[in-house]
Amino acid sequence: MEAVVGLLLMMCGVSHGVETYCDGRQDGAQCYGALGGTVNIQLIDSTSEIPRYQLSKNSLKILDVKKNNVITKFKEQRCLISPGNGTFRLSNLKRNDSGSYTLQTFNSDGRTSGEWTLQLFIQAPVSSVLLVSECLSQGERRVSCSSEGGDSPQYSWTLDGRTLTDAELSVNNETNNITVKQHVSGRLVCSVRNNVSNVSKEQRISTCGAGLLPLLFLPVIGGVISAVVIFLFVGVAVICAQRRKPNNKSTKHKVVQNDYEEMMSLSCSSRGSKWRKEGR
Repeated sequence: MEAVVGLLLMMCGVSHGVETYCDGRQDGAQCYGALGGTVNIQLIDSTSEIPRYQLSKNSLKILDVKKNNVITKFKEQRCLISPGNGTFRLSNLKRNDSGSYTLQTFNSDGRTSGEWTLQLFIQAPVSSVLLVSECLSQGERRVSCSSEGGDSPQYSWTLDGRTLTDAELSVNNETNNITVKQHVSGRLVCSVRNNVSNVSKEQRISTCGAGLLPLLFLPVIGGVISAVVIFLFVGVAVICAQRRKPNNKSTKHKVVQNDYEEMMSLSCSSRGSKWRKEGR
């Protein structure tokens, strides 16, 4: 049987993923394992002299250990028991591994000497975290923290290694979105965790106020410049039109004046001729 146990150790040793540990020696213990990972549950003390113990799930016997020999084992080759230290190891965890497990101990006469249960919860671990920030109109900065994977993620924030204060926050820091006030700058870290993983992402933020106002007023400035250019063109056109009108009137006046002078000259010439004739 020792050869069989050794084989199980080698087979479970090649599993990959997040590995968690749990003390299942107390009744009602809650253990957590990562989906696709491995959980190690301490069932009994390593120095215990319990002659026999059994682990079951929903009345299905998973293992039966008697005098450090494994009598029965999990049908799938995903588990092992180390009789020497009383640790149960389950790898390549699946969703349906969650549930209530019962451990029974027996004395040398085969009678039950103890019984307790533990709860195993399987959660997907957080795989990655993304930080996105933007400046707001009042100079404040909104920062959003999002995560991929992860069941029941919980978010926390720090600035330069310490918890953000109310004087630095415009919005509560217990969610995945926060808004920091205008004067806040430094190394901002968002941590996302659940019972099987903890992933952080950091970003160095600076104040928004100094460089934000010009950006906000760019559309207004552009509109004002456009209006000024249009008014200039209209003004130039009006001035040019006004300048043309007096020239036309002056030209017409000169033409009329010339015609009048010619008429007067002709009239005077004809009268002079008439007077000369009468004088004769």
